[in-house]
Amino acid sequence: MSQHEIYMKQALIEAYKAFDEDEVPVGAVIVHDGQIIARGHNQIKTLKDPTAHAEMIVITQAAAYLKNERLSGCDLYVTIEPCSMCVGAAILGRIRTVIYGADDPKTGACGSVIDLAKPGLLNHTFNVVGGIMEPECRNIIQEFFLTKR
Repeated sequence: MSQHEIYMKQALIEAYKAFDEDEVPVGAVIVHDGQIIARGHNQIKTLKDPTAHAEMIVITQAAAYLKNERLSGCDLYVTIEPCSMCVGAAILGRIRTVIYGADDPKTGACGSVIDLAKPGLLNHTFNVVGGIMEPECRNIIQEFFLTKR
C-alpha cells in the first residue's frame, strides 16, 4: 500500500462519518511531517454553514495545530476533487500538495471544471495528485446520492 493510499483511507473513514450523518460524504486529512494533524468531513447541514466543507474544516484545524496561517509542508488528502472555495483556501494556506480520490465533474477546481491549481495562474501553486483510491472515493458519493433519489 502506498503512502497516498494510507492517508486516503483515513480520509475515507471521515467520508463515512459524513455519510452516517446524512452529509455529502467527503472526508479529508492534512499530513505534516508524516503525521496526520487534522481530520474532518463535510458538516454543511450539521453546522448550517455552506463553507463547512471537509477541506475548510481541516485547513482551519491544521492552522490551529501549527499555530500558523501558512501550511507550508502540509499535504491535503480529500476524497473528492476540491471545489473553487476549497482550492482558494489551499492556495491562501500555502498547502504543498492536494491529493484527491475522484474527479468532481460538476465543481472540481483542480482540472475537471476549472483549474485554479494551474502553475503560474495565482500567487501560490501546489502540486495535484488525483485518482488515489478513485473507485472507493467515487462509490461512496454515488451510493449516497442513490439513496436520495
